[in-house]
Amino acid sequence: MLDVAAPMEKPKTAGEVAQIVADAGSAGRKLEIVGGGTKRGIGAVRGADAVLSLVSLAKVIDYAPEELVLTAQPGVKLAALEKLVAAQGQMLPFEPPHLAKLLGAGGQPTLGGALAANLSGPRRIRTGAARDHFLGLQAVTGRGELVRAGGRVVKNVTGYDLSKLIAGSWGTLAVLTEVTIKVLPAPRTEVTLLMFGLDDRRAGEAMTAALRAPAEVSGTAHLPAATASRPPLGGEMAVTAIRLEGFEASVAARGDGLVTLLGRFGRVELLDAGHSREFWAHIREVEALQGGAGRLWRISVPPADGWRVGEQLGGEALYDWGGGLVWLQSEADPAQVRGVVRALGGHATLYRGEGPAFEPLSGPLATLTARVKAAFDPLGVLNPGRLGQG
Repeated sequence: MLDVAAPMEKPKTAGEVAQIVADAGSAGRKLEIVGGGTKRGIGAVRGADAVLSLVSLAKVIDYAPEELVLTAQPGVKLAALEKLVAAQGQMLPFEPPHLAKLLGAGGQPTLGGALAANLSGPRRIRTGAARDHFLGLQAVTGRGELVRAGGRVVKNVTGYDLSKLIAGSWGTLAVLTEVTIKVLPAPRTEVTLLMFGLDDRRAGEAMTAALRAPAEVSGTAHLPAATASRPPLGGEMAVTAIRLEGFEASVAARGDGLVTLLGRFGRVELLDAGHSREFWAHIREVEALQGGAGRLWRISVPPADGWRVGEQLGGEALYDWGGGLVWLQSEADPAQVRGVVRALGGHATLYRGEGPAFEPLSGPLATLTARVKAAFDPLGVLNPGRLGQG
């Protein structure tokens, strides 16, 4: 783990970042890469000699609302960026969760951190993940080399591929110094359809039916009774939710169609736009599982099998993306959790609690991952041990 007395570097330019990384490599030193610091506890870095903080790289470099493109430094706070684009009637399409309260972390999440972790919210089922909107980057590799890839246009395939590689690498391949992302117009309105009292399996069937309908659903979630009873909902029974967004007439028409389709699952109630936004903010931030006991897992499985996670492992669950994402708070042994999830064709990441955070790699995937790491960071300067490798 990092020594609490270790020095913290706060470069103000990409050139300074490159120099710090190059010097660390020459001296055989390791660096922990930090943005807002809210996710430092996920796959904690081991053996770093210093912290490289991107807090001073926090400028919006260029924002062209008419082109739906924004370029910024990685230290820009997500909250500030969301406010900036909202003023132009736009949004970050991947709806990045902040998760600071969920993780019991200080600081404020940043754009660079969201991209490095490839974090996306409930809207992913409609608009795609963070990596799908990551158009270009400037970054410093573990060799201390400043590189650029991609740019301001979606058709730059080469840059798109490298951006997708960096997204989800958790700062182990390169240090982002500038990113370009796509933004989208914000929906004019939204509505959420609610059903109550469904068990996990039946809720999964309802969400699947909604997703398969020609209704352009932009969010589906299920809170079992135990989870729904916790703040902020404080409900008395399970809650299943389906979100529709867009122009008012379109939302109304699609909503009417879904009410009819979902009638076989029970009575359907509607949340108006204001209450709908509030509800999905709770889902995005997993507020029902904040401050709870036990390990907290973020589990990805085929949506049709999401309900099996809760059935086989117990604990308190929140199902998102039609069940394809399961937040599970459980005392179950990590090996048991990963065994169950692996058998369902998914993977699990430990977000809170003791144990390895990331799924151990083996076979060809482990070999490929090691080769990529060696190409970008052959000396292992960046975030040593973050992903449990090296």
